[in-house]
Amino acid sequence: MGVRLMVVDDHRLHAEALASALKLRGHRVLAAAAPAAGAAELVISRAPEVCLLGTAAPAEPGVFDPVVKVKRERPQVAVVVLGPVPSPRGIAAAFAAGASGYVRHDERIEGVERAIMKARAGEAAVAPLLLQGAFSELLNPVAQPDDEAQRLLQMLTPREVEVLVRVAEGEDTRFIAAGMGIAPSTARTHVQRVLMKLGVGSRLEAAALAARTGLLERAGAVGRGEK
Repeated sequence: MGVRLMVVDDHRLHAEALASALKLRGHRVLAAAAPAAGAAELVISRAPEVCLLGTAAPAEPGVFDPVVKVKRERPQVAVVVLGPVPSPRGIAAAFAAGASGYVRHDERIEGVERAIMKARAGEAAVAPLLLQGAFSELLNPVAQPDDEAQRLLQMLTPREVEVLVRVAEGEDTRFIAAGMGIAPSTARTHVQRVLMKLGVGSRLEAAALAARTGLLERAGAVGRGEK
């Protein structure tokens, strides 16, 4: 028996193609839309059995707010998210918002249809391989910088790191130039680039930011050639 459903995706061609394929398989598609906003209101007004909701960035804050709103206003509507290969955070965020399933954008139509049927039946609709990949990433996370100091430090070149250390130590442009063996105008340019990259307006702010985030210690270590 066909399912009354909606396809909502920011990419209209993708939404219409998927809707056409599902119609050919006997499902009743109430709408295939690509709203930049108002997705939740559209789903609430049509009240399908299942909504396929596309997203390009499942880990972005607020991306699943429409799911929350739909489930609050129409709890009987099962929402299946269509998205890229997700991180564990993306899958968790989708289900935390109230989604019934998660399907990759490149899934075959048979896989999408299976997810629709499971969602309508009240089951979790997530491909085993997708869950396996998510658990694998959770158990064997890729080491990534996870602090503000490291993030800021990666914006700077080695020479700019040295400039930052000297700025934090209170050296003016003349001393920075002499210590680095460069012209004062070049030293001034380096200082301005450091301020711009750190998003601050003065040397004092740069020094305060470096001290507050631990960037000063990291920068000092890099400047001394330490690991």
